[in-house]
Amino acid sequence: MKEIIRTEIDEMWAHSAVVEAGDYVYISYCMKNEGESIENQINGAFDVLSERLERIGLTLESVVQMDCLFRDINELLYLGDIIKERFHSKYPARKAYETRFIRDGIAFQVDAVAFKGR
Repeated sequence: MKEIIRTEIDEMWAHSAVVEAGDYVYISYCMKNEGESIENQINGAFDVLSERLERIGLTLESVVQMDCLFRDINELLYLGDIIKERFHSKYPARKAYETRFIRDGIAFQVDAVAFKGR
C-alpha cells in the first residue's frame, strides 16, 4: 500500500467519510432526505454513496459490503427492492441492524466498503 487517502474529513466529529486504503474504499455516514419516508431516505443514502464512489471512478457495483442502519428494523422490508433496482444484480454482502440516531429525522444510514482493484 503506497498511501492512505482520506477525504471529506470532519474535524468536529473526528472522522473521514471516505478512506481509500490499498484496493479498498471505506465510505461512511451516507444519509440524505432526513425526515422523509424510509424509501426516500434509503434512495437518498444510496445517492450519496453513489456520488462519493463516482468521485473516485467507481459505481455502486463496486460495493462489496454494506452495513445498513435503521431506526426501526421493521423497515428492512423496503431495502431489498431498492437494492435490486440500484445494484443491477451485483449485490454486496450486507447486514442490517437497528440503532438510535443523533437526530430524530434520520431513519436510515449506510456505510460501505468498495473494491477498486484494477
